Amino acid sequence: MDARGLHSFVCKRAPGRIARHHALNDLIARSFASAGVPVTKEPVGLFRTDGKRPDGLTLIPWHSGKSLCWDVTVTCLCAASHIEGAARQAGSTAEMAASRKEEKYTEVEACHVFQPIAMETLGVFSSSACQFV
Repeated sequence: MDARGLHSFVCKRAPGRIARHHALNDLIARSFASAGVPVTKEPVGLFRTDGKRPDGLTLIPWHSGKSLCWDVTVTCLCAASHIEGAARQAGSTAEMAASRKEEKYTEVEACHVFQPIAMETLGVFSSSACQFV
């Protein structure tokens, strides 16, 4: 913990950071289940070149015969790399995170529809996530 109490929001090993990510991912998966759409979390076989995989996948076609896969990210506005953008406009760090997710998963989009779900710690979602939800 640093003097301002920010370390727990920013540290990759902080339990709160992981809990926020899993809670949002569980919410997405349960929403699909409530709508009768079967999903799997952390699907095997959709690896990127670095071995990472998206957070979830619909088990039935979503659009144009392709299943939907998504990846959740929660950004902290207090991180040194985000303060300047966050001070200028609400949602800027969520938009930046969503853009980075889209770049990371370009190869997955050949066979699946990809949806980034980016959210700031204070509750602002990226515009693509808002349209999706």
